[in-house]
Amino acid sequence: MPNIKIFSGSSHQDLSQKIADRLGLELGKVVTKKFSNQETCVEIGESVRGEDVYIVQSGCGEINDNLMELLIMINACKIASASRVTAVIPCFPYARQDKKDKSRAPISAKLVANMLSVSGADHIITMDLHASQIQGFFDIPVDNLYAEPAVLKWIKENIPEWKNCTIVSPDAGGAKRVTSIADRLNVDFALIHKERKKANEVDRMVLVGDVKDRVAILVDDMADTCGTICHAADKLLSAGATKVYAILTHGIFSGPAISRINNACFEAVVVTNTIPQEEKMKHCSKIQVIDISMILAEAIRRTHNGESVSYLFSHVPL
Repeated sequence: MPNIKIFSGSSHQDLSQKIADRLGLELGKVVTKKFSNQETCVEIGESVRGEDVYIVQSGCGEINDNLMELLIMINACKIASASRVTAVIPCFPYARQDKKDKSRAPISAKLVANMLSVSGADHIITMDLHASQIQGFFDIPVDNLYAEPAVLKWIKENIPEWKNCTIVSPDAGGAKRVTSIADRLNVDFALIHKERKKANEVDRMVLVGDVKDRVAILVDDMADTCGTICHAADKLLSAGATKVYAILTHGIFSGPAISRINNACFEAVVVTNTIPQEEKMKHCSKIQVIDISMILAEAIRRTHNGESVSYLFSHVPL
């Protein structure tokens, strides 16, 4: 593939390497370091003049440092005469701050969108945005890829009794995602209505739908402290579910998340590798990972060659 360069930020180099291997390319030379005053310094180690540049950086770990590093890398490539710079952001930072739900609340996702545009990004590739309206915060093209085809494949290959399952959304916001998966598997769905008193804390839950004597599969786009999905799992078991699985696109797992999963009644908690999970897997045997590097790699290949990306909304590339 001529005229294409892929650079990796420091947030998730394993995923970047898998994407490059899949495309048969070497990762571009880049050195990211910090000065003693904690300013980020980036040195792009090869010419990008006239090239189609892809920078892979996920919104995880030290989020603010990684976001700043991404902005600096985009700008460095842009002012070094790259013909197009695409930011590949598997997990979009600040995606949950996407609306003004109380007075004087910021819409930080819009601020991040502005920062990416101002730094010089020409195109964004991301995965399972928390709210798909975030695409409208940008004036540049955004490809929001879905983990759904990979999730369907995992369910069919790893849950023997999947034909007798109910797909459950742990909150009303994920109803659309869950109905889509349930329709394609031709099974029922349910949802849990939750009331929050304050952020990251759930007050009470009501199950809408039937899970009695069935396998319940909780599906959500991200799990942070895991309070919601662990509560939901208890609720499903008490409503008569035989087994409970959780499938999440972005496994953030901050704070008490790992100990909550270890104490909860899940058969497995399945996440994609949009965020590195090696450390978490050492402390929790229930976590399993779906590799989505081939979806991102195929999106990059199609974008570079000017082909349609919509095939990836319903198929996993082989």
